[in-house]
Amino acid sequence: MLSRSRCVSRAFSRSLSAFQKGNCPLGRRSLPGVSLCQGPGYPNSRKVVINNSSVFSVRFFRTTAVCKDDLVTVKTPAFAESVTEGDVRWEKAVGDTVAEDEVVCEIETDKTSVQVPSPANGVIEALLVPDGGKVEGGTPLFTLRKTGAAPAKAKPAEAPAAAAPKAEPTAAAVPPPPAVSLPTQMPPVPSPSQPLSSKPVSAVKPTAAPPLAEPGAGKGGLRSEHREKMNRMRQRIAQRLKEAQNTCAMLTTFNEIDMSNIQEMRARHKEAFLKKHNLKLGFMSAFVKASAFALQEQPVVNAVIDDTTKEVVYRDYIDISVAVATPRGLVVPVIRNVEAMNYADIERTITELGEKARKNELAIEDMDGGTFTISNGGVFGSLFGTPIINPPQSAILGMHAIFDRPVAIGGKVEVRPMMYVALTYDHRLIDGREAVTFLRKIKAAVEDPRVLLLDL
Repeated sequence: MLSRSRCVSRAFSRSLSAFQKGNCPLGRRSLPGVSLCQGPGYPNSRKVVINNSSVFSVRFFRTTAVCKDDLVTVKTPAFAESVTEGDVRWEKAVGDTVAEDEVVCEIETDKTSVQVPSPANGVIEALLVPDGGKVEGGTPLFTLRKTGAAPAKAKPAEAPAAAAPKAEPTAAAVPPPPAVSLPTQMPPVPSPSQPLSSKPVSAVKPTAAPPLAEPGAGKGGLRSEHREKMNRMRQRIAQRLKEAQNTCAMLTTFNEIDMSNIQEMRARHKEAFLKKHNLKLGFMSAFVKASAFALQEQPVVNAVIDDTTKEVVYRDYIDISVAVATPRGLVVPVIRNVEAMNYADIERTITELGEKARKNELAIEDMDGGTFTISNGGVFGSLFGTPIINPPQSAILGMHAIFDRPVAIGGKVEVRPMMYVALTYDHRLIDGREAVTFLRKIKAAVEDPRVLLLDL
């Protein structure tokens, strides 16, 4: 009776010999005198009978689908209807270990950047699109090998030893330098009998001054320059602004607003507003609310020209775009249905959109549409400026910084916090009368918030 180990060894030798001769019984459907059946006690083995004389068991291995199931191909997420393609900017490289929901790349579109996270913990196997390459919705981006475990975080550097070991004294220590004796008396003054040594002026040679650096020379004396590719968002902004100049007949009207009352209202109620709504009361919400009030009074400013059909489209709703500057460019998230909002709703929406813009988390849906735009250059210290219309809108309001200036109040000169405001409008649709009336409505509502309450 052969032991199990010798039986398996003999089975392996005979199977290998049969495989080398091309007569492997496991590689064919049927051979003369050969039959296959399940071996007793071995669910993953076969009993091979050859010529009814030799019986042995062959243990075989089962391959798993780990390699197939754990390799994932991540595709480009679907874009909005107004966006068809974007440029890829990789955050990770081949071989990098990523955690679930960690950003692998960003896709820069005309309006925003779309982050593509990792679907699971794993290792980047391949990048299917080059850096800066164009992709559409559903394009394969990269392949990920799942590992099932989150990547280990880098351990902090070990703290230095509490006390450094004291240096042992050496025999060849250098002796300290001898103390220098300080003079206690003034040096002797030469007597008049001793003539001073002198040289004729002709014998004195002027010392050459060091050469001056060439003007415009940079560090190391080199004048260099470098180039960077313009991202897709900046290209889109440039295209839209140029289209606005080529299409609209833009004209700008100006006014100034006394911010004394709105500052006093903010100072008086900001603590109660923060306590009730958990929000800080700012000036932007006042201008958004005042703009909605003025747009209802002058609906032509909220309208737009359809150049295809040569019709004027009047909107029964008010969606105000608020321009926000980010390191990657200007974004304009939209506050929708402003006419139905109060101060708290407007301030909450502005705060949420501002946080999303700073974290680069704005979705395309947050910036679609908009019937009127407010741009606040005052946060950068701008005193005066003419904003450019954001197509397909017909007007844009420009806010500026608040500065104390002397103004005439009741026949007397007083120092008041003043702000210049500018309204740029499409003169093809909006006449000067409507534009000036609209801007004066905003001025009245901001200078005296009771105008909004009384609907004056």
